[in-house]
Amino acid sequence: MEIHADNIFQNEDQLRAFVGSPADLAVAKAIDHLDKYCLAFIHRSPFVLVGTASKDGKTDVSPRGDAAGFVHVIDENTLFIPERPGNKRVDTLSNLIENPSVGLLFLVPGFDDCLRVNGKAKVIRDQRLLEQCAVNEKIPQLGILIEVEGAMLHCAKAIRRSKLWEPESQHDRKQLPSIGKMILEQTSDGRQIEPETIAEVDNWVEDDYRNKLY
Repeated sequence: MEIHADNIFQNEDQLRAFVGSPADLAVAKAIDHLDKYCLAFIHRSPFVLVGTASKDGKTDVSPRGDAAGFVHVIDENTLFIPERPGNKRVDTLSNLIENPSVGLLFLVPGFDDCLRVNGKAKVIRDQRLLEQCAVNEKIPQLGILIEVEGAMLHCAKAIRRSKLWEPESQHDRKQLPSIGKMILEQTSDGRQIEPETIAEVDNWVEDDYRNKLY
């Protein structure tokens, strides 16, 4: 798709002239640490999106989820996210090793507002920290240590517009094929996928959910 050059913003001054300036409170709400409200939000959150970028600008946003409060608060400037077993792509971790900048978005079911946290991260395997994050007696092997540089409570407009938590917004998962079928078709180069193969992959996925979440 081609966009005429006149319709592309080239710098922040152009953008600011078009959008306008934020209210004083919108600027002031960005703080450099986790205050009591940020901490209360994190303790209630079972889900966080982790945004990273490699040194050459390759971006990634990856979800992390567990029991509410799974992101371990060390102090008002430090967080620790345990890394649970996954698909071993390690997109987030690889990016952080190359570029420590990280952005977090915390969600709490039922809350229309959310919490944004930015900082610098390291991939570590400190046994003391990892043991504090054990679930079902299973200790994670590594995790993400984050030095908080900024935090901001984000207003409810996006979630209210999306009606994210409203029961009527829920979709029937059967509207789409299983994730196994979709991935097989995405990677098949147009070849016919046998139903037995789809069933085998779907069973493997469900077994992985049952036995390898931790």
